[in-house]
Amino acid sequence: MPQVTVINHPLIQHKLTLMRRVETSTAKFRSLMTEVSMLLAYEVTRDLPLKYDTIKTPMAAMQAPVLAADKKLVVVSIMRAGQGILDGILQLIPSARVGHVGLYRDPTTLVPIEYYFKVPHDIEERDMLVVDPMMATGNSAVAAVQRLKQTNPKSIKFLCLLAAPEGLAHFHDQHPDVPIYTAAIDEKLDAHGYIIPGLGDAGDRLFGTK
Repeated sequence: MPQVTVINHPLIQHKLTLMRRVETSTAKFRSLMTEVSMLLAYEVTRDLPLKYDTIKTPMAAMQAPVLAADKKLVVVSIMRAGQGILDGILQLIPSARVGHVGLYRDPTTLVPIEYYFKVPHDIEERDMLVVDPMMATGNSAVAAVQRLKQTNPKSIKFLCLLAAPEGLAHFHDQHPDVPIYTAAIDEKLDAHGYIIPGLGDAGDRLFGTK
């Protein structure tokens, strides 16, 4: 599918398998999500532009590469499960700005309902990375990106751990201009809109709730 990149690095795939296991504890799941998120962020930011500044090492002056963007990346977490990916990315890019979109899924219609929205004021000058562990039906991702497009960021990318084919198709239909990065595309959705085989409810497993 156009605009979808599966990041199949062996370390990511191994750690994702550990996350899928039903016996993995909350603490272990949380630490694995942080680790996987850092690895995913490494790949997603591979195309960040560089410029060269003059610095002095203990030995000599040199032209050294630094990030070219005047404004730092903004990472937008789709609450609540997106927080797990956000925490990992911030360990890798601590200077990133942070935004939040609060959405919950109506259990009957599966339609996302917004309850919170906050992003940096100068978003027009920043590249945006939207994060959520699961792209199942794609409804939450579509709604969040639609809302975020109203703030006119320089660019938008979407990052998730797992995606279902149905969610990818729906997202691509609504936002064909937004690239998606994921660690795996699973088989399908079940009747309740959960990814199969998936890893369960990412938020519940991350926070130890039911």
